[in-house]
Amino acid sequence: MKAMLLSLLLLGAAPPGAAPSSLPPEAMGAPPLVDASPTAWACTIDTLRAGKECVFEAELPPPGAPNASVENANIQLLKDASRALCSEAISNARDGVADPKLVAVCEGKYATVVGRCGLEGNTSVVDKKGRFSPEARACYRALSSVLQDVQLMASVASSCCECAARSRCPGNGEACYADVSRQQAGPGTLACLDERCRDACSMMLPPSASIPRPPPSRVSPDTGSAAL
Repeated sequence: MKAMLLSLLLLGAAPPGAAPSSLPPEAMGAPPLVDASPTAWACTIDTLRAGKECVFEAELPPPGAPNASVENANIQLLKDASRALCSEAISNARDGVADPKLVAVCEGKYATVVGRCGLEGNTSVVDKKGRFSPEARACYRALSSVLQDVQLMASVASSCCECAARSRCPGNGEACYADVSRQQAGPGTLACLDERCRDACSMMLPPSASIPRPPPSRVSPDTGSAAL
């Protein structure tokens, strides 16, 4: 048994006196070769859309001096992309049903983030193949965060907030999407949603009995009118 183990060790060892550089590149014992070419894991608009893990490996020249035209091009590129990302994310989360108000909310959130993604014109935000540069890492993550928030709003709050707007509940409009998705709606809004939009908002509403209600108006026995 010991002889067999010794034979296997000798067979696996490099020939005496052979330098590693003399081995062909494909040999198991050859020095590792570094492949610096981009991989399929590069961060792109597609990975942003899908929420996939990725690597920042764009091929760009070293950052240079600030350039206003480069900064403007970076911002415009991401503005154009945000329109498509907002519409797609909301439509996909709602099985093809659009929500123009939420699209406007999404584009507004993206505009705030994109305004900080010019990289001061030092370098392009993406290379010619659409891969995000390492310098755009913070920008990419901020864009991804916006997209995730909007997808959540579309999934759990969109139908509820559409009903809130139709029913003229307090807190409707842009604030409704954030408040409902985070379960932060005020008592008056919750009471209205429970009364008028229970079907559309059931997933995000607490039990009816736990929702605070405004006290009922007191009616004066003499006049029959509500006492203030």
